[in-house]
Amino acid sequence: MKKIIAFDVDDTLVKSKNPLTPEMVSLLSELMKSYEVAIISGSRFEVFEENIIAPLREKPRELLERMHILPTCGTRYYTYDHEVDTWDIMYAEDFTEEQKQKIVEVSERLTKESGLWPAHPHGEVIEDRLSQIAISMLGQKAPAEEKYEWYAAHNEDAIQLRNKIAAELPEFEVRNGGTTTIDITPIGVDKAYGMQKLIEALDVTKEEVLFVGDRLEKGGNDYPVKAMGVDCIDVDGWQTTPYVVRGILGVTD
Repeated sequence: MKKIIAFDVDDTLVKSKNPLTPEMVSLLSELMKSYEVAIISGSRFEVFEENIIAPLREKPRELLERMHILPTCGTRYYTYDHEVDTWDIMYAEDFTEEQKQKIVEVSERLTKESGLWPAHPHGEVIEDRLSQIAISMLGQKAPAEEKYEWYAAHNEDAIQLRNKIAAELPEFEVRNGGTTTIDITPIGVDKAYGMQKLIEALDVTKEEVLFVGDRLEKGGNDYPVKAMGVDCIDVDGWQTTPYVVRGILGVTD
């Protein structure tokens, strides 16, 4: 029997960098009545606050105590205390300043050499997420449609850039994250790491976890969860996830 339902965020729960729809707010609220709900993504916690937590504010606060937030690919873990209305951090695998400086220097240099540095970025290109450095080829605030177009045209280029960065930073984990992003975390830290930490914290087995994501193919940023032996459901974009949740809930309408 499943006890935890876990989700990727961009293009699984929401359209990239967008808030939960009213439909997903309702479905997640129903899900939390029966399951622990974990949400893991490469985004920083502030993005979770804006796009996931804020839309759920009108629901009973007690429900949020069954939500587990794992930002920056599981390098951090937050839980909610409804009595004081705070999100408490359980752990953080943060970089040192020296590590961050090295990662930023290598990433900026190789991104510019590859020709993928944007001439007119939407926000920061390289973002310090404390426990993760993220390189966004269009900037962190690029519109979703523009990101999808870029991915269709330049995904192979991004993979090659990731390989070059990884070759110069072998002491770190380097992976292609979202549609336009390369994520860098401490070595061995990916979504499987975050899920394992969650399993240990809640004292469950991996057989009691179900993960829903859109990048479960080998090389995708959700694949490490599948590789660790967790049961997974592969969705074809955020529009199909409500059907999956309704199926879990046993709701046909």
